[in-house]
Parts: sequence; C-alpha cells; structure tokens
Amino acid sequence: MSVNNIPIEASWKLALNAEFDKPYFHELCQFLQNEKEKNKQIFPTETLVFNAFNSTPINHVKVVIIGQDPYHGIGQAHGLCFSVQHGIKPPPSLMNIYKELKNTIPDFYIPTHGCLQKWANQGVFMLNAILTVEANKPASHQKKGWEEFTNAVIQKISNENIGIIFLLWGNFAQQKSTLIDEKKHIILKAAHPSPFSAHKGFLGCHHFVKVNNILRERKERIIDWQV
Repeated sequence: MSVNNIPIEASWKLALNAEFDKPYFHELCQFLQNEKEKNKQIFPTETLVFNAFNSTPINHVKVVIIGQDPYHGIGQAHGLCFSVQHGIKPPPSLMNIYKELKNTIPDFYIPTHGCLQKWANQGVFMLNAILTVEANKPASHQKKGWEEFTNAVIQKISNENIGIIFLLWGNFAQQKSTLIDEKKHIILKAAHPSPFSAHKGFLGCHHFVKVNNILRERKERIIDWQV
C-alpha cells in the first residue's frame, strides 16, 4: 500500500488527508510494504482494507460499531468488523450478534452466512481499531500505526457529524468513548458478544432495537438488520 495511492472513498480521503501526511502513517505503509516483500500473507486483501470507508462515506454514517482486530483465518476478513465474507462460517461472536437480533427484532432469522455488507451500505460504519493482520497471527499488526489512525477516524466522525449512534461492545471499544463528544452523539455500551462475555450484558442489550427507535424518532430511515 502506497501512501500516495490510498484506496479510500473521496469524502474520507478529504477528511483524513492530514493523517496520511503524518510520519506514523508513512511508517505504517512502509511496514506493510516490507511484509508484502517478505511474501507474508496479510488479511484482508489490499482492496478490502478500507472497505468500511468505501462502503459508508463520512456524511452517510448513522451508526458506528468498533471492533479490535481483523479475523486472521483464510477468506474471513473483508474490512468490516465482526463480518466475514460469503462462504465462510460465521464466527462465535457474530452468532451471538445474530442471537440478539433474533431475540429482539421481529421476523429476523439467523442467516447461513456472516457477511454484514448490507449494514455498511445503510450507514453502519464497522471499524476495526487495527485494519490488517498477518495470516494465523492474531494481533500481529498491533502498535504499527493503525490505532493512531483509527482513533483519528473516530474523532473525525465525532467532530464532523451530529447524532451518530456509537455501539461500544466490551472494554476495548468502550475505552474509545473518550474520543467521542457525548453532547453531540449517543453512546450505547454493552458487554462484548464473544462467547466468554455475551451472557454478561450483550444478550438482552436491545441495541439494535434502540438504534431503530432513535432513527424512527428522527424520521430517518431505520436499519434493515436482516442480511
């Protein structure tokens, strides 16, 4: 990935231009280039690293979901947190998300796939804090610059929009609340949907219902959660 040729949607490119010029981002691009030259397998593929941005322009964002690290298995990651590509078995955290939806959204049925692209196309910005990972090595791209970049993204969304609904699941995501202006935006917090914690407050949080209730009150188009 070249810093001069970031494959990102125009509104985001304009909003984040200052970040692309910073030394940390140049170092991040160099790190990724070096890994590529060592023939290391990086997920997601380069064209999908900025899928969340390319699917949801900054002025179309209604809801933000924050994840941590891309899936590191073959064919899983495609640039949207919690989501996997068609043909890949939905991971356990996503199955708990589906369970919460089935329990709270009338007529929702659990799909056989785990692709949440349809959410992104409706204004749900699904951001991992780290946007790349080496195959079969979870957290291998931590502290390479992605966290600084995605923190800037969250702040930019907070600064340039109003009334965004942030869904912060688990301690890691909830730490990002310091980047969000709570006077302008709505923050909903719950446990992480992981099997280790879903029963501690994710299941039964009614976040998907609450999002649509808020949008409905504003006379905005609600999210069709069925995928």
